[in-house]
Amino acid sequence: MTDLPTHTEKKLGLVIDLDTCVGCHACVIACKGWNTENYGAPLADKDAYGAEPVGSFLNRIHSYEVQPDQGPAQLIHFPKSCLHCEDAPCVTVCPTGASYKRVEDGIVLVNESDCIGCGLCAWACPYGAREMDPVEKVMKKCTLCVDRIYNENLPEIDREPACVRTCPAGARHFGDFADPKSNVSQLVAERGGIELMPEQETKPVNRYLPPRPKDDDVDILAPLLTPVAEEPTGFLGWLDKALERI
Repeated sequence: MTDLPTHTEKKLGLVIDLDTCVGCHACVIACKGWNTENYGAPLADKDAYGAEPVGSFLNRIHSYEVQPDQGPAQLIHFPKSCLHCEDAPCVTVCPTGASYKRVEDGIVLVNESDCIGCGLCAWACPYGAREMDPVEKVMKKCTLCVDRIYNENLPEIDREPACVRTCPAGARHFGDFADPKSNVSQLVAERGGIELMPEQETKPVNRYLPPRPKDDDVDILAPLLTPVAEEPTGFLGWLDKALERI
């Protein structure tokens, strides 16, 4: 079995804003693209256009309709990936040492050359954040784009996980939770970042920012339903008259 480090120099991880995420799946596609072309074996797809397609993804989006105690129902998009837990059970159950947690930054990784595909780590993970690659037959998981965040050949603005870099809504944030002045630490302090399933006692590093309450009295669609003019003018006016003659 594999031992966990007693401490890590950094605690790199993600803050995901559930109020901002629109469920566009841009992070899923960016993650799949980057991790298929770079670190480790490709993220394979098997029978992608057949009757039973199977593929491995390091990041997925689940959507839920929730009913708050007050106000209308809300659609919440919930991104899910490895949480890089401090007490990661996926590491301690690994019989070959393929799963490990780095001392320098706290990132949990898999050494694919040592992975035998036994699946113990997937069973131990309470978040369902590991996937068996259908072709490579080794376990896959989020790496926080470790080959990207330290890559000095990239512009500094691109040295963050692909999912964070590509998010059009700015719902994903990356930083060091060990630094109280970091962007992620401040976001958690200001918005009350949620630890996912704390009863599991895995101490996940990643945090989720809860959705803000909605205002029942505001009709978002009303301004859009007001006509901009009583009679169409310009090209639309000509088109309207032309259609009337048909």
